[in-house]
Amino acid sequence: MEGREYLIHNPSLTFKFIKQKFSTTPIVSVGTTYIVGDSLGWQTPPNGVVTFSNWANQHTFVVGDILEFNFNSGVHTATRVNKNAFDSCNAANPIDNETNGPAKFTLNTTGDYYFICTIHCNQGQKLTVNVTLTGSPSGSPIPGSSPSTPGGESSSPPPPPSPSGSVSTRVAALFVMLVPIVLALTLLA
Repeated sequence: MEGREYLIHNPSLTFKFIKQKFSTTPIVSVGTTYIVGDSLGWQTPPNGVVTFSNWANQHTFVVGDILEFNFNSGVHTATRVNKNAFDSCNAANPIDNETNGPAKFTLNTTGDYYFICTIHCNQGQKLTVNVTLTGSPSGSPIPGSSPSTPGGESSSPPPPPSPSGSVSTRVAALFVMLVPIVLALTLLA
């Protein structure tokens, strides 16, 4: 009991105690698992590279999300490569090469991720996703294409995403950090 009273009456030590108790507690981020290609899965696309590009453009990828490539082992691969290898369908120096399906890749940093099937890349079985911290739009445009309306006219670019996503993310993170501190102070009282 004396230790608790000493901590309560000494704010500096109380802060050090709380910091020590919670600084080693990892903050767990639960990401969303996306099935690449949805019901099509990871296979030779019927419409070439546009198939997976359109799929990526329908989703927003953030750090912690997981891409799941569903394919038959021995028929396809899910290979992460750099941009040059992606553009040339060259799998000589992959970042990661999964030959058994389903294959899962955790998106653990921001930036562009490039995936190819080493067997069918030249037939359009390739995917680019852009990973952000706060959920801004993802995917890459198809080279040489532009969005169009049903009448064939080019549409203007969409408005920039509102900053509310980043604010709500920060508020949620602050809440997650403050709950254990308030709980600790309550237990010390």
